[in-house]
Parts: sequence; structure tokens; C-alpha cells
Amino acid sequence: MTSTPQRLDAATLGKIVFARFLEQPLATLERQVATLEASPAYADLCSTLECGILPGARLTEQPRPGSVLALGEVCLDSPTPALLYQRASFVREYRFDSSALEAHLRSRAPAGALSSAIHRMKLINSRNRLTHALVHELVALQSRFLYTRDPLDLIPMTQAELAQRLNRRANLSLRADAGRLSRLLKHLSLRNADGVLLPLSTLLARSRQVHGHWIDHLLKQEKQWLLNGQIRAPLPDQALAEHLAAHHGIRLGRRTVATIRQQLAIPDWRERKLRKSYLAVTEGFSPLLLLSRQALSALIPAQPGVYEIRASSETSLSGGPALTLPSTVLYIGSSGNLRKRLWNHQRGNTGNPELLRYLAEFPVRVRFRVVGSDWRSLERELYRVHCETFGAPPPCNRMSP
Repeated sequence: MTSTPQRLDAATLGKIVFARFLEQPLATLERQVATLEASPAYADLCSTLECGILPGARLTEQPRPGSVLALGEVCLDSPTPALLYQRASFVREYRFDSSALEAHLRSRAPAGALSSAIHRMKLINSRNRLTHALVHELVALQSRFLYTRDPLDLIPMTQAELAQRLNRRANLSLRADAGRLSRLLKHLSLRNADGVLLPLSTLLARSRQVHGHWIDHLLKQEKQWLLNGQIRAPLPDQALAEHLAAHHGIRLGRRTVATIRQQLAIPDWRERKLRKSYLAVTEGFSPLLLLSRQALSALIPAQPGVYEIRASSETSLSGGPALTLPSTVLYIGSSGNLRKRLWNHQRGNTGNPELLRYLAEFPVRVRFRVVGSDWRSLERELYRVHCETFGAPPPCNRMSP
């Protein structure tokens, strides 16, 4: 006996359609708005609606060109940050005259094309209203961080907590929930006044992420304390936890500190004591970034500099046993264009089969330092100090630079 497939009710189907609509990139949304407003159905409905932008929304006068389309630009010229949207379609709102629309639809039979256009306009309204409320809540919440760009100024907030704030404060015609916010955040970015792209998810930092910034900050301070003679050896995890509680009011257990430290690819205090020289020469490097297309497009500059590619702490190739490496650094390099060189590494276009094996088998991370000139000399210095500190070169550097 075969079972009859259960049909979805209209409410459930509507939620699924809206969820998928939230996941569309900004470029797709822009095309859909343009296609809709050029359609005969839209022209037929113009007498029943008013087309404008969301109340309180402002558009930038000179949209910035760029390969990655941003939602808008954060303006920091006043005491509070202001958001200027890059396209009118991102804040498009269709306001219907209900009685006129109802009479118009009765005079059109069948009204399939008109109903489809109305449904599309309602989807655009709902998405843009939710996006507008989400962005303005995050910009207000993280205003201090937007001015300082110091990750220590980030206020931790989960998607569920943000959804609760939106439902309490924003005048939304639909309910915000963590799932809807997650779908929206996937493709939304802002630009600062310098044109640097800021993924919107950066402003929604979990407590663990913020704690990671604090531990990273404390371990950078540790290097200075060692140089100044304020401490005689690197701090164990328990001492790090006690310092965070005493000086910053952040209460973490020793095991939590150890877990976060490992996620930051920072060795324990014994290894840091041995590797102090290499840590010193890599001062000023960026945080570790997953070598992904998103990081290459948004976070790695097209400027000259040096970089290192790292493996995870326990790495194995093709399901074999974990490799014993003197350090997690796989490769040290330099380039006149960091983004282009790392793109080539990811695509396997650098003629380095050993590094390509690592890239193909598991995720790797990269960190870099922008250098205005003489980056080749700094690359040679990094290579030399790595060899002196760990007793061997990085495994994917086939020869000395």
C-alpha cells in the first residue's frame, strides 16, 4: 500500500518561500526588483500602490564600485553612526491602497499575473523591512566598535537574543527569529568610510568570539611584559583566567581559556617559552583567517606583504596518522599582491605540489602583514627565524627564499 504524499498547508509553504527569498544575494534582489518594476503586471497595478523607500532609510549619493556588492556604507561623521544604503532596491517598499487594489483585482479576470506580482512585492517588503530593522539594531549596538574597530569593544549577542530585541523594539509586520536572521546575515556586508568591506556577521559576535579577542589581546600584552621584564615566563592558562577576571571582569575557567587559545592557534606557555623568537618576528600579523573565497574577497588586501599558511594542530593526509611537524606553519611567502598570490595558492596555480596536497585535504588558515616595501627581505627573515626556532623550515617551502 503506497502512502499519499502529505501536502503542505499554505502557511508552511509561505514560510519556506520566504526563507529561501531571504537567502538570495543582494545582486539577485536588485535584479528581481528591476524585473518586477519593468513588468506589464506592475504597470497595471501602479494606480493601486505607492512605490518608495522605507521610512528613515537614506541612500548614498555616490555608490562605491566594487566586485562585492555591499548593503550600504557606514558614515562616522557624526556622534552616532549612520547607514547610507547603496541601492534603492535594498530599501524598496510598496504601499498598497487596499480598497483600490481589491476593486482593481475584481475587474481583472483571471488575475494570475497580478497576484504573482503582488506576492513578489510583499516578499520584497518583508525582506527589506526585516533587513532595515536588523542592520539599524546592530549598528546602534556596536557603534563603539564601528568607531574604534577594536574587537575588544564588541558587545556579545546571539541571533536568538537579537531576534528578541527586534520583536520588542522594531515595528515589524512579521516575527523575527534566529533562523530568518541567519539566512539574511549570510550575504550582507557593509563598507566603512575607507571602503573596507565588513561582513554584517562581524557585528553579531558570540561570547566565545569576544572572549577569544580578549585572550588574544592578553597574550599580545604578555610578549611586551616579557620584553620589559615584568614577567619571567609566559602565563599558564590558569594565570590567564585569573588576570581576565581580576582586571576585566571576564570569568572563564582554565579549560575554557585553553580551548579558546587552541582555537586561536596559540601554543601553551611551555611552547611559547621556546618559540618566543618566532613570535616576536611575527608581531603585527593579522589574526588567523580560514583560506576561503570569502576571506580572500573581503579580508585580504591586494597589497604587498608577507604571509604564512598554517595547518591545524593535528593534521593527517589521506586518512593517515597525524603528522609530526615542528610547527603548524606550512609555508612562508611574500608577494606584491597578497590577495592575488593567495588566490593562486587556493587554485593550485603556484607550482607547489606539496602545499597543494595540504590545501586539497583539509582547511588551512592564513595570516599576513602588509609591508610597504622590501617584503622579500622580511620573508627571508621570517624563514630564517622559523628555522632557528623550530629546527626545520616549513614543510612546503621547497627552498630558502
